[in-house]
This record gives sequence, C-alpha cells and structure tokens, in this order.
Amino acid sequence: MNVNEIVRLLRAERDKLDAAIQALEDVSGGATGKRRGRPPGSTNRSTSATGGKRRGMSPAARKRIAAAMKARWAAAKKSGKKRL
Repeated sequence: MNVNEIVRLLRAERDKLDAAIQALEDVSGGATGKRRGRPPGSTNRSTSATGGKRRGMSPAARKRIAAAMKARWAAAKKSGKKRL
C-alpha cells in the first residue's frame, strides 16, 4: 500500500466518524442544543446568591420559638422518646 492509499483510507474513516458524531449530536441535542437552567448574565437572582441582606427575626419571635422548642423537648423527654 502506498502513502496516497493510506491517506485516502484515513480520510474515508474520518468522514464516517464525522457522520456518526453528527448523528449523535442531532439525537441528543449536542453542544448546539438549548441550554438548561438560568442563562448566563441573567438578572433574576435570589438575594442569597447575590449576597443581599437576609431578613432578621425579632427578639419576641425568637422568644416564642425558644419557648415552643423547650416545650417540645420537655414533652419528648417526658414521653421517653429517643427521637423527636
């Protein structure tokens, strides 16, 4: 086999591979398909993602939650449950 014949066979193999890759990309969407998720540069981000200020809890709300949790723990301890 001479060099020209080898080059011809390699190009034919390359064409087959290109056709197979194109067929797979057409089926799966490939790199040119529609992207999922938020597009790059989108401005509709949540405050936690952009580092915005988190909402605070008032001292009265903290006291109510603490009292409710203490009551829950006392009830669980009284009933002998290992898990809440």
